[in-house]
Amino acid sequence: MTARPRPLAAVPRLAAPLGVLAGVGAAFAYVAAFDPREPGHYPACPVLSVTGLACPGCGGLRCAYAVAHGDLGAALGANALAVAALALFALLWAHWLVRTARGRRHAFPVRVRAWHGWAACALTAAFTVVRNTPLGAGLTP
Repeated sequence: MTARPRPLAAVPRLAAPLGVLAGVGAAFAYVAAFDPREPGHYPACPVLSVTGLACPGCGGLRCAYAVAHGDLGAALGANALAVAALALFALLWAHWLVRTARGRRHAFPVRVRAWHGWAACALTAAFTVVRNTPLGAGLTP
């Protein structure tokens, strides 16, 4: 006798990816409700305040606000690196959700190697240097 598949069997499996989605959705809902350009809701960037240089995260809240309101142009203008990171996160999350829903034993088969971290650090450093030079004036929020 074979067991009949249960329709809700995938629900416990999907708890982790759906929990991540709920957390990210709550964060975006908060940022969407309170404009980062208005003073009083968020602290100022300490790196920018002390050094006068834009860190890799400067403009990230304005970017998230623009994404939450569907303005991709403003998001790219606020922080292009954050837009790329959000897009990468969305793709990886969707991949995780689909593999988990299909019952794959290893929900995330991509092996993260040491060079991935070094490449991300190099990209972030290059973005930071370029956005603080006259050449990258368009990358400064």
